[in-house]
Amino acid sequence: MSKSPPSRHRPGNDHYRSKSVAAWLALLLGTLGVHRMYLYGLRDFGAWLFPLPTALGLLGVQRLRTLGQDDTLAWALLPVLGLMISLAMLSSIVYALTADEKWDRIHNPQREPIATGWAPVLAAVAALFVGGMTLMGTIAYGGQRFFEWQLQDERAARDAARATARP
Repeated sequence: MSKSPPSRHRPGNDHYRSKSVAAWLALLLGTLGVHRMYLYGLRDFGAWLFPLPTALGLLGVQRLRTLGQDDTLAWALLPVLGLMISLAMLSSIVYALTADEKWDRIHNPQREPIATGWAPVLAAVAALFVGGMTLMGTIAYGGQRFFEWQLQDERAARDAARATARP
């Protein structure tokens, strides 16, 4: 018989951790790490790794809207937001597709397993849709900006060579 993984929860903190709530929190507020705070508490180091990159990505969006597509910092920061959204959607999918027995063994070790129904499945479907679109958009945008940047450098070098070749 396999040994169950150790619980990451502190003794005395025995509230029920719902798979449905965790999946929907990851879907709706996952870029801020709220799903990890729900599962592991406010002292979870991993939860606090989410807000800063999300804020940097939002700064990129704000700069893009005010300064336009030629702002180098905006196109460097915008994919960070896309990756954070994709990571949150992946978390939602993983939570939603974890078997109920395994979920309860890890997050609710002192309680009887509870069947979750369709709520986490619907969260997984929505997260797959949002995450897939976001990840593909992030890859396309990042790739496009990278190659435009490479072409810009080539044009600048060519123009400099022409300027020095003229008498």
